[in-house]
Amino acid sequence: MNHQLDFSTLKGPSMGEQASALQKNLYVDSVPARERPDRTLTEDLLEGPILPMLIRLASPNVLAFFIQSMVSIAEVWYVGHLGTLSLASLALVFPLLMLMQMLSGGALGGAVASSVARSIGSGHIDRAQTLVWHALVLALAGAGLCSALYFLFGQSFLKLLGGRGEILIGAQAYAVVLFSGCVLIWTTNILASIYRGMGDMKSPSAALVLGVFIQIPLSGALILGWGPFPRLGVPGAAVSAVCSAAIMTTILLWPLIFRNLVVNIRLSGLHLKKDLFRDILRVGLPASVSPLLSVLTIVCITSLVSRFGPAALAGYGIGARLEFLLIPLIFGIGAALTAMVGVNMGAGKLNRALRIGWTGAAAAGLLAGGIGLVVAVRPEWWVGLYTADPEVVASGSLYLRVVGGMYVFQGVGLSLYFASQGAGTVFWPVAAGVLRVIVAVGGAMVAVLLLDMGLKTLLFLTAAGMLIFGSVTALSILCGAWGKLRS
Repeated sequence: MNHQLDFSTLKGPSMGEQASALQKNLYVDSVPARERPDRTLTEDLLEGPILPMLIRLASPNVLAFFIQSMVSIAEVWYVGHLGTLSLASLALVFPLLMLMQMLSGGALGGAVASSVARSIGSGHIDRAQTLVWHALVLALAGAGLCSALYFLFGQSFLKLLGGRGEILIGAQAYAVVLFSGCVLIWTTNILASIYRGMGDMKSPSAALVLGVFIQIPLSGALILGWGPFPRLGVPGAAVSAVCSAAIMTTILLWPLIFRNLVVNIRLSGLHLKKDLFRDILRVGLPASVSPLLSVLTIVCITSLVSRFGPAALAGYGIGARLEFLLIPLIFGIGAALTAMVGVNMGAGKLNRALRIGWTGAAAAGLLAGGIGLVVAVRPEWWVGLYTADPEVVASGSLYLRVVGGMYVFQGVGLSLYFASQGAGTVFWPVAAGVLRVIVAVGGAMVAVLLLDMGLKTLLFLTAAGMLIFGSVTALSILCGAWGKLRS
């Protein structure tokens, strides 16, 4: 059974009034809601134990995104068979793919989930229904903007990153396919966010896992030319990603149209309103700054690393890919935090929302920090998956030894960023991201371009940026960024 907010048993003149009645009367029986065995998910979100609920909602996401990380590992393994130059091509474009995923699934997607969750938490189900159409319109607009920007400026951008010769040709071939079909990636992530706003984490996770089982073998077939499939090389990975997204979009659309969920896609709900766009974008637009800054950091550092040669670029790409893979895992926890915090903020339960945020931050910090510690001590376990080239192994291992220990701060900062989306305010996580760019990118440019320092100094500044991002975000919430505590 999907974990979603079920108001189907209520009686009354309208669904919105029904939900409002439930919101105001959680203790309709003599037994408190949190002690009744038949309590709904709404009551659990507002009254139940926090850690079990977080585990219940986050587990499907974390498992699904962990399985999805196998796609990235498999693609690099496949491309590794094509040589170091092909790995460098993939390293150039990978930040752009992750930026699009983070914008559609994390920034705008988190804002959609937050708006839906807050509407349900306050009892306005009709409003949540209408929000679906606004979310889909924004998905189309976001995809169109990404495509337009790439086809106008993409080639120059890849050159700016250090793309030359065969490396640039491979990167361009991948990116053309990706940005031609990116509308499917946007719709997949926005539809998944609608489910998460309802509290249903299982449906998008199941679609994601199915997509993985399609994408991994299809990538290998198209990159390396297995059986009857053409050998497309690096662009084969992009073809596989677009095909997988098309399947996932179809799977997620079907229940929203044909099943009786709390939130559905109905023509009767197609009433576009400025205030609903504003509700999504007031969180989504500031939240978009954070992934832009994260990817800007990686892109600028990638450009600086390219000055040290193809082996250094390929090794950095392998090492930095692990950082990018942590983001979806943390998002697995963060998506649950967005829904849990959003529902409680909508119900006026600030203290409980804060406890939820800190619980999630601790879980994400342990997850990211544990992974970082392992790869810092044994970097060859990660880098050795993709290449045996000693120069590539050396540069990738250096990255993990220096930066891996700071992954705990990345986990705390990102999880509180998603929780802040649920709270409807992301100013301080964005400000922390700006400080990260100033330290990591600004400091690295001074160190490499002006002071002629080496790769190790550049990586230490990258690690310092992570430390600042996590620390400032946590301190802001501790000092009342979500509002004043109520007793």
